[in-house]
Amino acid sequence: MAKKPAKESKEAKEAKAAEPQKPVIPRLLVKYEKEIVPALAQKLGRKNKLSLPRLEKIVINMGVGVATQDKKHLEAAADAMTQIAGQKPVLTKARQAISAFRLREGMPIGCMTTLRKQRMYEFFDRLVSLALPRVRDFRGVNRKAFDGHGNYSLGLSEQLVFPELNPDKFPRIQGMNITFVVANANDDESRELLSQLGMPFQAEATGKTKKSD
Repeated sequence: MAKKPAKESKEAKEAKAAEPQKPVIPRLLVKYEKEIVPALAQKLGRKNKLSLPRLEKIVINMGVGVATQDKKHLEAAADAMTQIAGQKPVLTKARQAISAFRLREGMPIGCMTTLRKQRMYEFFDRLVSLALPRVRDFRGVNRKAFDGHGNYSLGLSEQLVFPELNPDKFPRIQGMNITFVVANANDDESRELLSQLGMPFQAEATGKTKKSD
């Protein structure tokens, strides 16, 4: 008759629970290192991997103009960004006073956060896999929204495209700007990198429209 496995003691369970957990490597980071880096090296003709385009950081920014009337809107925006980004944002303050908008210098009017390394790749994956497909009538992002130095920016009109947010808790629509800072790249090289990471750019227009007689 087979023996029953011995039960773990309380001390053994506590010791096991106290052991540091191995960090989970984002799947997009694994794909970048194993697939995208070799593909970029071949396409761009660069043997030095350190010279290849790489995603350096992602900056998420929310401007909350109505915070001048009610601070609760800013608190809600910061709470939403915390859930979206996985880290607490910092408040952005007005640089100058504008009396027409009841804006005083130094008044908090938004929030922002900067993602790097693993959190950056995890956010990028959720953005292109879950959030963007939930945008109404989505047909791809603008393929020309680069700044001339390889950095790309896009805007979302509402934060509820991220499924982790409860719409009952965030009834007010709040947009955001997302900037992807890419190192070692011009605009075309950056577009190639982001495309291979999964950024759904709009199809490039081909051909010219014929003029009617």
